[in-house]
Amino acid sequence: MKILAIETATAAASVALGDDSGVVAMASLLDARGHVEFVIPAVEFCFDRVGWDPGDLDAVAVDVGPGLFSGLRTGLATAQAIAGAVGVPLVPVGSLDAVAFDAATGRRRIWAVIDVRRGEVAVCPYRPVPGGVVRDGAVELCTPDEFSGMLQEDRSDILVVGEHAALPEGSLVGFHSLKTGRPENPSAAAVLAIARTRLDRDDVPHPEEVRPAYLRDPDVTINWSDFRSEGPWA
Repeated sequence: MKILAIETATAAASVALGDDSGVVAMASLLDARGHVEFVIPAVEFCFDRVGWDPGDLDAVAVDVGPGLFSGLRTGLATAQAIAGAVGVPLVPVGSLDAVAFDAATGRRRIWAVIDVRRGEVAVCPYRPVPGGVVRDGAVELCTPDEFSGMLQEDRSDILVVGEHAALPEGSLVGFHSLKTGRPENPSAAAVLAIARTRLDRDDVPHPEEVRPAYLRDPDVTINWSDFRSEGPWA
């Protein structure tokens, strides 16, 4: 099974190609403003490295967030265009799921963190299981103080992964059973691995159901109620 995976939810964007043997080509970039210029050349680079073309794909996987608004739009639009053009399934993967999947732990309860800006983070707890992780709670949008409160109430041995460096200094201090670790960002390789598992289970939504998980409204919106019905130019 040949899969293209696109990850643009955070500043560390990446693209990967994989088959049944694992990842066969990957490209990455650390630039929160460079997603548009990166994605298509990265996809072409990966195809060139392995000698594939889009028609060889069996599926396209994409990180649907939460994360950066512009990044999510770029990645999802590219994935939808490729999947639609070649007629293959489009598999959505959450950025928190991808971060937790790559976490190096054998027993600790994992809290994955994604910085969604404006003083808020998206978080979700996970439990390690053989071969990966499973969600152990709901995805929540919260302030750093609210997240600290969640950790205070968690009596487990904890591993915090993802963009925890975005939290204010001291947010994770004073927890006797808490450690921080890698990865710092989701990767296309993790998106690809999760997508392969979902394809094996035939757990794939209709393409029209695949949407970005913003968790809140975009930073810039138009208040249409301020405009008269005939438009602002009348």
